[in-house]
Amino acid sequence: MDILKFRIPILTIGAMASGVDGAEVRAPVVAGQFYPENADVLKLAVGKFLQDALPSRGINPFAIVVPHAGYIYSGQICADGWNQTRNENYDTIVLLGTNHTTPNLQKIALYPGSGFRTPLGEAVIDREFTAELLSLSPDCIMDKAPHQREHSLEVQIPFAQTLFPKAKIVAAIVGQADIAQCIRFGKALASVLKKRRGLIVASSDLSHYPAAKDAEKVDMTTLAAITTLEPERLRTAIRTQTARRIPNLSTCACGEAPIMAAMAAAREMGATEGEIISYAHSGNIPLGERNRVVGYGSVLMAAGYENQAETAAAVESEAAFISPSDRKYLLSLARETINRYLTLNMVPLPRLSTPLRRELRGVFVTLKKHGNLRGCIGRMTPDRPLAELVGTVALESAFEDPRFNPVTLRELPALEMEISVLTPMKRVSGPDDIVVGTDGVMLQKGGKSAVFLPQVATEQGWNRDEMLNHLSMKAGLPASAWRDNTVFWTFQAIVFSENQV
Repeated sequence: MDILKFRIPILTIGAMASGVDGAEVRAPVVAGQFYPENADVLKLAVGKFLQDALPSRGINPFAIVVPHAGYIYSGQICADGWNQTRNENYDTIVLLGTNHTTPNLQKIALYPGSGFRTPLGEAVIDREFTAELLSLSPDCIMDKAPHQREHSLEVQIPFAQTLFPKAKIVAAIVGQADIAQCIRFGKALASVLKKRRGLIVASSDLSHYPAAKDAEKVDMTTLAAITTLEPERLRTAIRTQTARRIPNLSTCACGEAPIMAAMAAAREMGATEGEIISYAHSGNIPLGERNRVVGYGSVLMAAGYENQAETAAAVESEAAFISPSDRKYLLSLARETINRYLTLNMVPLPRLSTPLRRELRGVFVTLKKHGNLRGCIGRMTPDRPLAELVGTVALESAFEDPRFNPVTLRELPALEMEISVLTPMKRVSGPDDIVVGTDGVMLQKGGKSAVFLPQVATEQGWNRDEMLNHLSMKAGLPASAWRDNTVFWTFQAIVFSENQV
């Protein structure tokens, strides 16, 4: 899928600029790599993520934990966390970053300049808050060096600028996962925040590089530990997971230190519990690989709130009925995946919030233009949940069907999305067992194969023999090849399109 690889401009390290009082403004260093460098595109991207974000729980959090990878992978989970803050009007947003670039940093590095610049403008540093925190906590130092190439804070700022354009920021990189130091710093931070309407944002991704199934187990253990608001519980969970020697697992949380500091501060401010807002890994999006993933989670820390995390219902294996809401969602997901890839070089995160969307189901996405076929690709054998697969095959139908040129943004409004959710395939003894108009057919012969969806024969006005002639030719065989020594598989499809919902 080379055509679908995220096109990333070359990263250039920005220089420091001077603010109005001569203090340095940190220039963006990962714009164009982790998030769009064009202001209009960035504004649109953040707006789309917040538009799709899980709704606010209606409480005022003291702190949130959100990821900091490239927006194409973690932007939606990040937005889910930030969206929990919509009901508050913060004066100061304290960003606690992960130390990726300065191995010898033993303390908490506060940024001494006047602001951070992104394509959306300058986020002004709350220098009074920073000075007060420095005087109160001996664990803090003023040091711009760890900030110069660090991305974990920078990627959060466009969300802060969008939701709280008048708020000032405090930028702190927590150098090491020392529990005692993190707790001391958290208490100092809480002391200063009690005088302001402030929010703490701990920036951290979760597991790095295990296979998807391993990541899901490791990450849920880590997230559950974060909700306890007890740094020691988090440390124990991470050490326990690390000791299991899970293949390719290099870390359980790259921002363990900022998370522990946020836990300590939130608890000091009156938080009683955390809640997991959302979770995904890089393999969940249509462009991701599942054999090597990075995990992302968002967590809310607040007071007087009982954890109402959803208990996953048992998935029914029979999905002949697809609810109107699921049909509408899957069609919208197919269209928006293509649209967002064309406009932003990103894709929406599929939501696995109903049993049907979580099922392993074969699916085809068909694109039609003025009633004519414009692209159709699918999967007979699913390797991921239905909602995730819809996004994947939507992109392939738009850009990789060899019969057509890639879809363009200009023609997208004229396209109609059609989705065919498949039942499991069943081998049949021969052509006489095929019911035209009801059965989809897979033909296999001599190492070649081809598939027609159930609706193809009806739409083309073919009888059974005509359909099998065309199917043989689609497989690269003579038209009559299906008549002997051929294996047939049949399946049914639940078909729905945008003009039906």
